[in-house]
Amino acid sequence: MNEIDINNKLNNNRLSLASYHRKSIHPEETRENLFKRLNRIEGQIRGLKRLIEKETYCDDVINQILACKAALNGVAMILLEEQLKSCVNKSVEEENEKVLNDLCKFP
Repeated sequence: MNEIDINNKLNNNRLSLASYHRKSIHPEETRENLFKRLNRIEGQIRGLKRLIEKETYCDDVINQILACKAALNGVAMILLEEQLKSCVNKSVEEENEKVLNDLCKFP
C-alpha cells in the first residue's frame, strides 16, 4: 500500500466517523489537561511562525516542528486512553459491534 492509498483510507475513515455526530464526555481534570497542552501547542505554533519570519536556520525550525508534533501526539495519546477506558470498554460490555468495528478500521 503506497502513501496515497494510506492517506485516502485515513480520510475515508475520518469522514465516516465524523458522520456519527458522537460526543465525548471527559472528566474535568482531563479536559483541563488537554486545554493546557493545546494552549502550549498553540504558543509553539506561533513561535514557529516567528522563526520562519526571522529566517531562522532550518535545523532549528525543524526541531521546533518535531517538538510540536510530539506535543500533539501527547494530546492524541490522552484522548486514545480516554477512548479505550470509557467508550470502547463500555461497547465491549454492551457487545456494541459498531464501535468495535470503527476502532478496527484505523491502521
